[in-house]
Amino acid sequence: MPAFVTFGRILFAVLFIYTGATKLIAIQATADFIAGKIVVPDVIAPYAKQVETATAMTTPQLLAIAIGGLEVVAGLMIALNFGARFFALLMVIYIAVSTVLYSDFWNQAAPENAAVVVDALKNLSIIGALFMIMGYGRATRSAETAYGDV
Repeated sequence: MPAFVTFGRILFAVLFIYTGATKLIAIQATADFIAGKIVVPDVIAPYAKQVETATAMTTPQLLAIAIGGLEVVAGLMIALNFGARFFALLMVIYIAVSTVLYSDFWNQAAPENAAVVVDALKNLSIIGALFMIMGYGRATRSAETAYGDV
């Protein structure tokens, strides 16, 4: 059983490593997508402008780098089972927020929103798998012990 869990963890992490790498490779395309969905709140706009001036990058570009880096690092840590619970929690938060921000199927008509609903359900399934990684933990134990408390 532990070999299947390890193999499944590695296969699951490939999703994050790949999507994070594609975000980092195409930073401008990712930044353009982010810019179309996210508006910097007025409260933090002066601070964001200072960071933009210091880095000579726009806020969407910085977010694209941060998100891509988070996905790659979290994917690697989950695959290697090093801090997997912590990185799974970070990914739960990231995926939940991105689902709410980007999958606004509740504002679309029924036939047009089908693909967006499927994407939101896919994200919900990924969150469920991340919760399983958080619950299973690092220690190897029998399946009866791992699932006996539910």
